Amino acid sequence: MDGYQSRTTRPSPTRRHETFQQKELIMTKIAATQAKLTDETPVELQEMAAAIEALPQRYRDSVAPALARVIECSTRRRRILNLVQEALSQLRLDMKYLIFDLEATRRERDQYKEMLEKDQS
Repeated sequence: MDGYQSRTTRPSPTRRHETFQQKELIMTKIAATQAKLTDETPVELQEMAAAIEALPQRYRDSVAPALARVIECSTRRRRILNLVQEALSQLRLDMKYLIFDLEATRRERDQYKEMLEKDQS
């Protein structure tokens, strides 16, 4: 064949190994995606993951990485939202303390002012 490979030849062992590694990586991503599905994951994403899991392997392999990213982003956003809510709660509490302190300071000022006026008269 003049040194050229025919198109019908089998892939080299290295090429088969690369393909196997890619499939393993995809399966690992799918497994990781399933592991990331927790009570915190929205029901819609859990349903989507179940629907994708029911797809034939070739479709699942192409969609699984995107699903993993969506679940990761959703989880990250939920954590950020929780942090922001906690920070707002703390800010509200701090504001109540500051308002209480301000009112106490005003009362003290008024008392000292009244005492000063009594001493001057």
